[in-house]
Amino acid sequence: MSNTPSPLAQVAPQFLLLSVLAIGGVNAVTPEIQRQVVDLRHWMSAREFSELFAVAQATPGPNMLIATVVGWRVAGVLGAVVATLCMCGPSSLIVYVVTRAWDRFKGRPWRQIVQDGMAPVVVGLIASSGWILAKGADAGWKTAVLTAGGALLVWRTRLNPLWALGVAAALGVAGVV
Repeated sequence: MSNTPSPLAQVAPQFLLLSVLAIGGVNAVTPEIQRQVVDLRHWMSAREFSELFAVAQATPGPNMLIATVVGWRVAGVLGAVVATLCMCGPSSLIVYVVTRAWDRFKGRPWRQIVQDGMAPVVVGLIASSGWILAKGADAGWKTAVLTAGGALLVWRTRLNPLWALGVAAALGVAGVV
């Protein structure tokens, strides 16, 4: 008999912790989710994780669906429910408490300083998510060029990122990449 806890028993504490650390949303902790499920627990490959992330982002709804999809992939429907509740519960409670306190300090100079300081932290965390996902999705020079081109297109234009995803999907279906 193995002493290793079931995947479901491992999903719950992992997403509870990540919920508390998800400053700026789930995309900020995507590299840690990827590290846990790909590098440490070997529940899926980097490519599978990138594909699940793409599906989660293309689906209508909140951007935290990556937690739901990972939970489903690891432990079925119950895993999806547990991962979703664990990802949403603690952070929702924290946001509620902090927002009530934050409103009391409206007009204080330090509040704007804290707010301005958090912006680069969130941008950096989300940029690291993009890097991790791009590395997992790239299968060669063609996909690297496609990834860089899509990122450049989204960054330099006002086009919806779904156009870049659509073009990439069409090229993949056509066998170009």
